Amino acid sequence: MLKSSGAMAGATLLSRLLGMVRVMIYARFMGDGPIASAFVYAFQIPNLFRRLLGEGALTAAFIPLFKNKEKTEGDKAMWHTANAVVSALVVISALVIGVVMLGLTAVLMWGEFDTHTRLMLELLRVVFPYMLLVCLAAVFMGMLNSRGYFFIPAMGATLLNVVMIATVLLVAPRWGEDLGVQIFALAFGVLVAGVAQAGFQLPYLYREGYRLRWVTPWRNDSVREVVRKMIPATIGVAAFQFNIIITQTLAFWIERSSGTQIVASFEYAVRLMELPQGVFGVSLATFLLPTLAGLAAEKQFPEFRDNLRRGMGYLFFVNAIAAAMLMVLAEPMVRLLFQHGAFTADSTRRASFALMCLAPSLLTYSAVNVMARAFYALGDTKVPMQISAVCLCLNIVVLLPLIFMFPKGLQAGALGVANALSSLLNVGLLSYALKRKMPKWEIQSLLRPVAGMLLAAVVAGGVAWFLHGQWVVNLGYETVLLKIGEVFAPAVVAALVYWGITAAIGLREARDLFTLIRKNQAED
Repeated sequence: MLKSSGAMAGATLLSRLLGMVRVMIYARFMGDGPIASAFVYAFQIPNLFRRLLGEGALTAAFIPLFKNKEKTEGDKAMWHTANAVVSALVVISALVIGVVMLGLTAVLMWGEFDTHTRLMLELLRVVFPYMLLVCLAAVFMGMLNSRGYFFIPAMGATLLNVVMIATVLLVAPRWGEDLGVQIFALAFGVLVAGVAQAGFQLPYLYREGYRLRWVTPWRNDSVREVVRKMIPATIGVAAFQFNIIITQTLAFWIERSSGTQIVASFEYAVRLMELPQGVFGVSLATFLLPTLAGLAAEKQFPEFRDNLRRGMGYLFFVNAIAAAMLMVLAEPMVRLLFQHGAFTADSTRRASFALMCLAPSLLTYSAVNVMARAFYALGDTKVPMQISAVCLCLNIVVLLPLIFMFPKGLQAGALGVANALSSLLNVGLLSYALKRKMPKWEIQSLLRPVAGMLLAAVVAGGVAWFLHGQWVVNLGYETVLLKIGEVFAPAVVAALVYWGITAAIGLREARDLFTLIRKNQAED
């Protein structure tokens, strides 16, 4: 589990680091003002499909069926099913894109909007076809994961980031004279990046024996099953993504009416939190889905429960210290990564406060990501959907009063608090439902080690807070090297303290990770 997740995590780490470089360049290029908010919100809508499909609903519905076809009917039926799903996705995505594009064109022709709302709609019209490209990339990724490839599909996102970085550095400055025109270069760069991400995976699929063929999807039983499971799975596995897009929609409306800066500030916080979530949480969940689906298909339920429990333990172990560092070192992290060019000290204050409020949800959203996949591996998509629907409603109910209670300029923090509370409820309800579905699943066995991890993370966070304060008083952060030290010196010491405490109290997760690292070093 750790080796497979680690291989994917290596590729994901490279992708997320390049993604962070992209966000840094974006911040320097456009700051966190209204033009930045317009682009962030416009891109987030088609990007939602990448997160839902690539990291969520499509793979949750498709991979168990794909694995079952392989085990019960052989490779020919497996590839036929894949082509039927690809054909259906192309048709459905093309129809949705056509309707949305026509609708946006009509709205822009006859509607009356303020300057930045119109800019957002124009940008959305450009980037929305990315949805089709990401549908294909998601299916290809699921197929490769099921065939045992985890590193290569994760590298597809690296190409996406490379293309988008090149667009900002090389194309955007030549696109026009002002930011309102140059921002369209970034929108067209998204489409080019989508082509690269999908096309990158095809040679590896061909090597496995896959050939693209048109298969009429209208009466195909496999397509019907994927669609039937995918609709509730879209809500069930993507609580975080739906929460983000709903809160960002409310924030965009409030930002336009009040003149505050919320959307872009919260987006920078989300990007920082998604670095550890993507590197380990998504990598582990991606590995677990085909593994659990295979065990469920073979009725090996003791092994199913053991893999799920151990996966949850590793997830909490890594993310507990990550969440603590994101909270304690939020401001120096944002200052180091983003405070350049159009991104000012005030921008840092807004984004870092949002990150502090959002950081606790790293643990809960990663847990939701894994636990929902356990339900899908068992063929149940309804329960996670119902639970997520309840949590989405809670998120909106909590956010509306909160966002007006927070001081002007720090309202992005309200989005973080609302997301953290709703995700905590999501974990609790999923735990209860999984226990009812699988009575021999012992969630209690996780409580003691998780309590130890949280206690160790609190102590490590206190150490990082103290060391950061001493660094600022004695050294400051005037140079780049001092800014790097301001983040990494406290973080490294705190991580060692965390590992030492968890090892001292006998947590297996600490021992397993240490053994894996030592073994890899010995092999090298």
